[in-house]
Amino acid sequence: MLNSIKVGNFIMEKRKSLGMTQQQLADKLNISFQAISKWENGTTYPNIEILRDLSIVLEVSVDEILAGSERNVDGLSYSKAGVDITYTDTIKKEMAKHLETEDGRVLNGLGPFASLYDIKFPNIKNPVLVLKSEEPGSKQKLAMEYGYTESICHDMINHLVNDIVVMGAKPLAVLDTIVCGNAEKDTIKTLVKGVSDACKENECSLVGGETSIQPLVVQSGVYVLTSSIAGIVEKANVIDGSAVEEGDAVLSISSNGLHTNGYSLVRLLMDKMPQIKLDKIDGLTFIEQIMKPHTPYYKAIKGLFDKDVIHGMAHITGGGIEGNLCRVIPDGLSAKIDLEKIKILNIFKYIRNNGNISDEEMLRTFNCGVGFNVIVAQKDKDIVMKHINQFYDCYEIGVIEKGKNKVEFKNKINWL
Repeated sequence: MLNSIKVGNFIMEKRKSLGMTQQQLADKLNISFQAISKWENGTTYPNIEILRDLSIVLEVSVDEILAGSERNVDGLSYSKAGVDITYTDTIKKEMAKHLETEDGRVLNGLGPFASLYDIKFPNIKNPVLVLKSEEPGSKQKLAMEYGYTESICHDMINHLVNDIVVMGAKPLAVLDTIVCGNAEKDTIKTLVKGVSDACKENECSLVGGETSIQPLVVQSGVYVLTSSIAGIVEKANVIDGSAVEEGDAVLSISSNGLHTNGYSLVRLLMDKMPQIKLDKIDGLTFIEQIMKPHTPYYKAIKGLFDKDVIHGMAHITGGGIEGNLCRVIPDGLSAKIDLEKIKILNIFKYIRNNGNISDEEMLRTFNCGVGFNVIVAQKDKDIVMKHINQFYDCYEIGVIEKGKNKVEFKNKINWL
């Protein structure tokens, strides 16, 4: 049980040892000196919101403040190793509200060792789980540097959902992992909120996860994100490209920019030409353009799942069109892509011109404006394009023909 007098005396002793007045300590914490006086008199305790900041100013741990005494100097502790259990417990309480969901399949919340999810689907005769893990790559480094902490969570979840949507799956539940050197409450809260909101937008639930504080492994201020998803699909309705036939149309659904690929090359460009960060492209700065969240395609596609019109789909990520569309093309067939038909976004033109990058490198590294491919029969392409165009620009860029190479390009990209 907390001893308010002991806690107050400890705060006072540490303050004085650092040569601070009550007013100086109050100024550092952005509170009134009367609050400091009440703590030191044993009248009140520091609240949870300010404990971490107080521990930093007094150069002690939260555990030591609440215990009212400094740990044995020679003895080792988890706090001295950089992990403050009391503080991390307060962070978990902040997380709990973002794990609240109206999804009745989620059977427990924050606290248990693992998450429980009811997988009874009366309307699905042979349910198949679709599983995937993802991380937002080096884009997360830029996100932390330029203040896109919450946005990068949408990148991660949108990318994750897109990867299971290509198989005709409905997203169900997500588990996230945050690895950091030190846990800053506001940052952790923002990250968890971002993941939770992105899940809701994709009609699935954040059901739990892990926050791993590794001070001797990860630098202070560095956060590494990853997440895993479970989706569901009727076995007979799995979309894997096996239905793709000669004569089918290859449709493109537009991206909004880089999504989550090509950032190592972009960072190299920024290092060589730091002045480009504030250059304007289509009314937005270069940074604003490249930090747009990854486009989510589930809501644009899901209405087509029960119409039996989709033969194959590909999410265009690292490797570009060729490196991803090939995954759903059967042996003996080839997707003939007309590069001249691709609607190139201006951000890609800007990167190509400033980096003096070849067409081959651009197509291999970036989506170049094609965020998603859908393969359909010629007789169905108009109704599919009409449906998707309610959400994003959708147009034809190729056709399925016989051939040895699963993806072949013809003509050249129009960079003008």
